[in-house]
Amino acid sequence: MSKAEILEELPKLTPQDRDEIRLKLAEIDGDHWLDDDDPLTDDQKALIEARIEEHERNPETAIPWEEFKARLNRRLGE
Repeated sequence: MSKAEILEELPKLTPQDRDEIRLKLAEIDGDHWLDDDDPLTDDQKALIEARIEEHERNPETAIPWEEFKARLNRRLGE
């Protein structure tokens, strides 16, 4: 299958299939998916650090990814 054929088929996939593809690409590419031309701002980095620190102080407040997705989908009406 050519790259053009793959790109043509992507919109036909379910959201779950696209998630699986994103995870596989991240697994293959590691951190290379981060675009050096569009780095995180200092504010974004600070927010990430603050959230990590909050999680480390209170790990019991975390929820599994699947639970988060379900809550988000309910909130968005999906």
